[in-house]
Amino acid sequence: MKNEGSRDGAIARAHDRMDSGVYLEELARRVAIPTESQVPERADELYRYQKEEMAPAFEALGFETTLLENPVAGRGPSLVACRIEDESLPTVLVYGHGDVVRSVQSEWREGLEAYALTFEGDKIYGRGVVDNKGQHTLAMNAMAAVLEERDGKLGFNAKFIIETGEEQGSPGLNQMIQENADLLACDMFLGFDGPRKSSDRMDLNLGCRGGVFFDLIVDLNRSGGMHSGHWGGVLPDAGIQLAHAIATITDAQGRIQIDEWLPKEVPASVSKACAEVVADTVEGLPDPDPNWGQPGLSVREKTLAWTSFIILAYSTGNPDNPVNSVPSYAKARCQIRHTVDVGRDIFIPALRKHLDDHGLDYVEINTDVGREQFPASRTDPDDPWVQWIKESIEITTGTGPNLTPGSSGSNPSELFKAGLDTPVIWMPHSYSGCNQHGPDEHGLKSYLREGLGVAAAVFWDLGEGKTPKA
Repeated sequence: MKNEGSRDGAIARAHDRMDSGVYLEELARRVAIPTESQVPERADELYRYQKEEMAPAFEALGFETTLLENPVAGRGPSLVACRIEDESLPTVLVYGHGDVVRSVQSEWREGLEAYALTFEGDKIYGRGVVDNKGQHTLAMNAMAAVLEERDGKLGFNAKFIIETGEEQGSPGLNQMIQENADLLACDMFLGFDGPRKSSDRMDLNLGCRGGVFFDLIVDLNRSGGMHSGHWGGVLPDAGIQLAHAIATITDAQGRIQIDEWLPKEVPASVSKACAEVVADTVEGLPDPDPNWGQPGLSVREKTLAWTSFIILAYSTGNPDNPVNSVPSYAKARCQIRHTVDVGRDIFIPALRKHLDDHGLDYVEINTDVGREQFPASRTDPDDPWVQWIKESIEITTGTGPNLTPGSSGSNPSELFKAGLDTPVIWMPHSYSGCNQHGPDEHGLKSYLREGLGVAAAVFWDLGEGKTPKA
């Protein structure tokens, strides 16, 4: 007699994949591959990860795999895995990335190895445990649990894309999506990446703020060092000039002074979603300063629904070995984070006009900083697929998920939303204290175990025939 299976059975199977060690064994193999996309010498490891680890794992689940070469020379490939059961069924495209940031092993705490799993209580240490190998491994294991419970069927069509350039800004990904739109076509994009905000509820993120990077430069083009005793006070100081330029962009409390950079308002639905977000206070992290940034906005509105300006680095002279010389060169690497409410093409022209209007035409703006820049994106909170997955999670956990208009960081949401004309939803399984880009990266076993069950339930529900497509 055929086993019909059940939703609870799929959840139990997913939990068992953590409890039995299956999930952790797979994760350990993947963490052991040093897929540092920011290190050119690691390029072969990106291919090894896709060809030797991921492709066989997908094929064991009944997927057909295609390796997409990156159209940008020297950048890593993407792997697409497809399992089509019936063209009439709904199709989900799951996203993950196989690359990681540099390990910097010397900065990890004694007893921890970047490319090996270490267990301490609820914490699982290793580079990529949360960003992102642990998360796409979670999605695959949740889907495997449904396959087992449904006697080898999902009841829907599944596709995965695993890229290997996310930590570089996903160079070439947009072109790959455009050129392979049919291969990647789906009814819903579901990304597994990022941190949850609360220990007692899941998160759904509906996009991201965009990122704009540029350098501000003052170059007085003087040869040789001008002694500060002889020339100080009579020759322009590039460091001072650049500091004054930056000081016109925000006031002393970080409030942006360029009106064109700011949304005209926070949409009511977005403001409501921000107000309903529940977030934990994580030990060791600073408290937000209520006086910093735009007055009248909540902390969530400032980070999810407004524009921010940050100086990532500032240099003039020789900070490591100061000499008595009037600097003739100064540079600041700057970043803007913005929502879909302000077009990305507005920022640099508005900045140029602002500087010129303040008599700062000698300040150069350089946008060629060697980094891809993600556009802002937002899926409508009222989209039927958003409401469908929200209900699925609430049935499983008993609590509605945090529904955020978009993550405060950047990700490739808009590349998929625009390129595939699909709603984009992210379901993260990390937490804000995970150190994903620093030493001692780790995930929480309890979060990952819960995520396995929640994801399995979502995948089970996809096969029940009650989706927005139906």
